[in-house]
Amino acid sequence: MITITHYMAVSAILFSIGTIGVLTRRNAIVIFMCVELMLNAVNLTFIALSSHLGNMDGQVFVFFIMTVAAAEAAVGLALMIAFFRNGDSVDVEDFSLLKW
Repeated sequence: MITITHYMAVSAILFSIGTIGVLTRRNAIVIFMCVELMLNAVNLTFIALSSHLGNMDGQVFVFFIMTVAAAEAAVGLALMIAFFRNGDSVDVEDFSLLKW
C-alpha cells in the first residue's frame, strides 16, 4: 500500500535533485530544467496532501503553479535563444550582458 509518506519521500528526493542541479550546473538550460523539476516536486506534494486531506485546495494551487511554470519556460527559453544569438553560449558565467 502506498501511503502519503511515500509521496512525500519521492517529492523530497525530486526537490533535492533539482536544488543540487541549480546550485552545481553552469548551463542555463539545465538550470531551467532543474527549476521545473523542483516545481514538479512541489506539485506532487500538493496533490498528495490534497488527496490525503480530501479537499481540492492543493489541486487549485497545482493549476496555478503549472501556469506559472509554462510562462517561465516560455520566457526563459526566449532569453536563452537571445543570449545564444548574441554570444554563442548559454553558460551562466558568460551572462555579463545583464550587468550595467
